[in-house]
Amino acid sequence: MALKKSFSKDKTKCTVTFIVSAEAAKGAQTINIAGDFNSWSSTDTALTKNKDGSFSVKLELDAGREYQFRYLLDGYKWENEWEADKYIPAPYSNADNSVVVCIK
Repeated sequence: MALKKSFSKDKTKCTVTFIVSAEAAKGAQTINIAGDFNSWSSTDTALTKNKDGSFSVKLELDAGREYQFRYLLDGYKWENEWEADKYIPAPYSNADNSVVVCIK
């Protein structure tokens, strides 16, 4: 898994590419990402499956913020980002949420 970030020239936007490796996907057919940026919808933001078995999606987020998120594999298995900037305890479960920091 990986997070790749780039900032707009005026530093108001942060483009984040969320990547789930084939190994981390564990044979999943679909992966969605749910987080602060999409009102924690488990269906609104699907990752695209790549030829090598990995999945990815690129999102433009407001810079100067941190965003919590998790991946949902095949509609039932939640996973964290292995290379998240940090982790924060989830308020509604006995788990942590991944965090991407969009601060330059």
